[in-house]
Amino acid sequence: MTTLWATIFVLGILVLVHELGHYLAARSVGVRVDRFSIGFPPRLITFTSVDNGWNFNIFFYKRDESGKLIWSPIIEKFIASNQKIGSGTEYCLALIPFGGYVKMAGTIDESLDSEIENKPYELMSKSHLAQTWVMSAGILMNILLAFILFTGVSWHTGLPEAIDAPVVHEVISNLPAEKAGLLIGDKITAIDDAEINSWSDLSEVIHLLPNTEISLEWERDGSILTKQITTSFQVNPATGDTLGAIGILPEIIYNPINFQTAASLGFLSTVNGFGMIINTLRMLFSGQASPKELGGPIMIAKLAGKFAERGWVDLLVFMALISVNLAFINILPIPGLDGGHILITIIEVVIRRPLTIKTRMLIQQVGMVFLLLLMATVFFNDFSRLLGN
Repeated sequence: MTTLWATIFVLGILVLVHELGHYLAARSVGVRVDRFSIGFPPRLITFTSVDNGWNFNIFFYKRDESGKLIWSPIIEKFIASNQKIGSGTEYCLALIPFGGYVKMAGTIDESLDSEIENKPYELMSKSHLAQTWVMSAGILMNILLAFILFTGVSWHTGLPEAIDAPVVHEVISNLPAEKAGLLIGDKITAIDDAEINSWSDLSEVIHLLPNTEISLEWERDGSILTKQITTSFQVNPATGDTLGAIGILPEIIYNPINFQTAASLGFLSTVNGFGMIINTLRMLFSGQASPKELGGPIMIAKLAGKFAERGWVDLLVFMALISVNLAFINILPIPGLDGGHILITIIEVVIRRPLTIKTRMLIQQVGMVFLLLLMATVFFNDFSRLLGN
């Protein structure tokens, strides 16, 4: 149950914020918004803005006149609001929760709708600057959300400071320390006969030895224990360097900070989030990491559940990281993503003429094929991990 509500909470807010950015930007430059949807079709609940009120519908299966089951409204109601001028926008909660979209007039998007009439309220009738603003607004909103979450968490918790004593405060699952039998409270005393007097000593030695067999010595209840273990590795998000790791953490204390310091930490955390993604891509292209390690909605759901069990602070930090990931993915110049739409706009600026509808449709179709292959890959990876467990 924790995993379910945490996933709905994380994905729901991220999608809402992203699509709200597109919606507000479109309305700010006079583009008509036909549909604002959280989730993908079929529709489940809709509110449509009309003159003097709202049309409210709930959808489900029902039989038509011929007795065939069809997905259509089972509850239809008009909610009056006198003198209200309707925008015609349908606000929709759809059945498939992994995403959302804003359908704007005069744009060729994932629906591949090519009905462009060059009306003043259509997106393609606006200036290239206005089009770029509308297409980038979702990305900007996700970056802003990440910054707000990182800043809020920093302000709430304070500035972390590690206790320098080489005492294990946390053991990470499935890493060398846990497999060697280390427990919370154990004190590391030596590595390969090198004496360890502080956590700084410990980090300095371990970081230099990724994927290396070492002799680890620790003290527990007055007894000295020794074991040969092979270190793991981690990537420094700031530099991209590969560091040794065994899967233990020191005790952390948090010192109070002011809002200005929290905002500075929020900015740095957001930037570091992008750095982590760039290093991951570098590792994928260099062969240091495998595409099998890519994950999708199922991995996000599992991680959301794990972070939720650790508390709200950890869950909000996880949401901030996913928000950075969503912004980064969408800014990529791939047709079908926001970055792809921006790329088309840039191409039109360079060649000083608009692309034909046929060309736009072709570019969009190529992008959709690529995105479908990527989605198939991450879903395959997710299900492989699920079956592996």
